[in-house]
Amino acid sequence: MKKLGHYLSLIKFSHTIFALPFALTGYVMGLRNTNAEPTIIIGILLCMVFARSAAMAFNRYLDREFDAKNPRTALREIPSGIISASSALRFTILNSALFMAAAYFINLTCFLLSPVALLVILGYSYTKRFTSLCHLVLGLGLSLAPAGAYIAVTNSMHLAVVLLSLAVISWVSGFDIIYALQDDEFDKSQGLFSIPSQRGRKNALQISRVLHAFTVILILGCGYLYNLHFVYFIGAGIFSLLLFYQQILVKPSDLSKVNLAFMTTNGIASIVFAGFAITDMVIFG
Repeated sequence: MKKLGHYLSLIKFSHTIFALPFALTGYVMGLRNTNAEPTIIIGILLCMVFARSAAMAFNRYLDREFDAKNPRTALREIPSGIISASSALRFTILNSALFMAAAYFINLTCFLLSPVALLVILGYSYTKRFTSLCHLVLGLGLSLAPAGAYIAVTNSMHLAVVLLSLAVISWVSGFDIIYALQDDEFDKSQGLFSIPSQRGRKNALQISRVLHAFTVILILGCGYLYNLHFVYFIGAGIFSLLLFYQQILVKPSDLSKVNLAFMTTNGIASIVFAGFAITDMVIFG
């Protein structure tokens, strides 16, 4: 049980709260347009767990030397010796294989797209080595949750789901920039790329705000295109207010509330949005 706890800590299982509500929203959006068996949610959840576990374990494996040098991350499982690098790599391979297997049992489209999904979510770990656009790649990885869930149910795609996925990209990119403020000096010293290390804290926060403004527009557009009702838009409004609150929590000269902005606010925002969106579709059909 203790070893399981170490692996859950390695993959930051608690951060599943960011993508899972959007996957559930994509799932319910799919049910609205098809007669698929609701039990397909089991396959979707398995794909999410395996894909995310593979991505996080690989990120920790690849960044182990940087994590060991950074005082903020030096106590993570691999640099502290709790989990060996080889074990983390085997864990990555196992979860990647399980992800593809789960996708196979959903439908052929999901199976054929599964290597592409793995390329994105595993490839993200390399991007900080050569581009400050790494935040967008992380957002792209999480945006596969609603899109993948919708494809799993319908074997097709809808423009509203595309907008929802784009909203996830801009939302995640925006809050990842805020999170990266903590390591701007370290990244610069190691030749790593991030928007804070390349553009400075003030400019990074401005970029984050622009991305979150796009998120609000895309969320509203998704509801409009999918003919959703007032319940959805109430949830979208609360979600938008939480993004605004997140932005005023962090200042270039004061990073003391980064964790509140990153984990607590975003976790609540994703749950609230999904709760209202799903309630709207359940009530109004």
